[in-house]
Amino acid sequence: MPSLAAIREQRHSARLTALRVGAAEVAASQPGGEVWLFGSMARGNWDGCSDVDLLAIAPSQQQADALADALLDARLGDDVLALSQERWQQLKGGDDPYWRAIGRDALRLDQP
Repeated sequence: MPSLAAIREQRHSARLTALRVGAAEVAASQPGGEVWLFGSMARGNWDGCSDVDLLAIAPSQQQADALADALLDARLGDDVLALSQERWQQLKGGDDPYWRAIGRDALRLDQP
C-alpha cells in the first residue's frame, strides 16, 4: 500500500500534467501568451481546499486579458491574473515580496 506522501505526489503530478496540457492548448491559440502556475499548487504545499492560481502573460494587456478569459473559459484556473509582459517583468523584479515570491515559485505551464 502506497504511503500518504506517495499518493499526494501522484495526485500533484497528475494535476500538473492536466494543467500543462490544457495550458498548452489555450496558449497555442493566443500568440505570444504564457501561462504560469503560482501559489500552493506551484510550491507543492497544496491541500484539498487549495485553488489553482494562474498568471496569463502576453505582449500587451489586451492580449493578456484575452488569454486570462480563455483560461477561465477552459476552467483551468480558479484565479487568473492577466499581466502584460512588461508589467510582469517589473513586478517580479520589484520590491514587493508578494510578487517576488510569485516570480521565484511560479511554474510555466504552456511549455514542456
